[in-house]
Amino acid sequence: MTRAGLDKEPHDVARMFDQVAKRYDLTNDVLSLGQDRRWRTHVVDLVAPQPGDLILDLAAGTGTSSEPFAEAGATVVPCDFSLGMLTVGKAQFPGLPFTAGDGMRLPFADEVFDTVTISFGLRNIVDPIAGLREMLRVTRPGGRIVVCEFSTPTWAPFRTVYTNYLMRALPPVARRVSSNPESYVYLAESIRAWPDQRGLALRMVEAGWGRVEWHNLSGGIVALHQSFKPHG
Repeated sequence: MTRAGLDKEPHDVARMFDQVAKRYDLTNDVLSLGQDRRWRTHVVDLVAPQPGDLILDLAAGTGTSSEPFAEAGATVVPCDFSLGMLTVGKAQFPGLPFTAGDGMRLPFADEVFDTVTISFGLRNIVDPIAGLREMLRVTRPGGRIVVCEFSTPTWAPFRTVYTNYLMRALPPVARRVSSNPESYVYLAESIRAWPDQRGLALRMVEAGWGRVEWHNLSGGIVALHQSFKPHG
C-alpha cells in the first residue's frame, strides 16, 4: 500500500487516493464522526449555486461534494487527479462530467468558471500557491473561490485534544475501516503541517486573490476561506 509523504510527490499522492477510493466516503464519515457531510453542506450554502452557474469542484474525489451543486441546477465539473476516485465517482453519479486534471496544470481555458471550490484537497497539492494561481486563472473576473480545509482549533485546550486524536486515535480507527490505513497517517501529518486560518488567507492573497474572509467550523477544526478574483 502507498503512503504519500509530506513532500507530496504527485504520483504518490494520486496512487494513495486510488487505493482508498472504494471506501473513501465511509472512512471520512467514521473518522470525522459524521461531521464531514455537515462541513460540505456549509460549502454549498456559502456558494449558493444558481441555475446557469458554472462551478469547478477541484479535488472532487468521488463526486460527493459535487452532486449538491448539480441538484441546485448549476453546471458543475468534478475534477480530480486520482483515476481511482473518478472511476468510483462515475459509478455513483453517472450524470456528472468527471474530468481528470492536476491542480497545478488545470485542463481548462482562462476565465471560464463562476466559482471554484476545493474541499480537503488544497493541502495535497505539492505547491498550494501555484495551485491557487491556477484556480485564479480559470475563474472569471469577479468570480470566487471557496476553500474548505482542515485548520487550527481556536481554543487552546481543545487544540491539544484534537492533536492527540489526530496522531494517536486516527490511525487505529483507520486500520479498521480504510482500504489503506497508512494513508491516514499522512492525513494526520499533513493537517499538523498545514498553516492556520490567517496563514492560508495570506497565501491566497499572494496567489492573486482579493480580500479573504474565513469562517471557522467545529471550533476551527475546519475553516472555509472565500475570496473573489479582482477585475482588471
